[in-house]
Amino acid sequence: HVQLVESGGGSVQAGGSLRLSCVASGYTLPMNMGWFRRLPGQEREGIGSIDSDGITTYADSLKARFTISKDKAKDTVYLQMNSLKPEDTATYSCAAEPPPYVDFDPLNQGDYMLWGQGTQVTVS
Repeated sequence: HVQLVESGGGSVQAGGSLRLSCVASGYTLPMNMGWFRRLPGQEREGIGSIDSDGITTYADSLKARFTISKDKAKDTVYLQMNSLKPEDTATYSCAAEPPPYVDFDPLNQGDYMLWGQGTQVTVS
């Protein structure tokens, strides 16, 4: 039973930073991991991903401020968010796709099998 659990969300003032964590459990093989967010009243959008080799991909609009990393020993993926803006207010979720990766699009939510419950980030 694979489980993804996000943490680190909360309220922050504009210009501040937050680091979200996503702990994966119940699966021993490396997976492609992604971060997504859903802004109020909008569709979920891809933020970026980190693959099993540590290669990252980002949405162009966010790559200047957001960074994804992982700690293999802790089975944890991080989303570092800097220079936060009120328009970054959203529910942030991590996702995972186990191998094999067939025509995998790291920013396409439909390509991920597993999802966390999400964590709320509010920027004021």
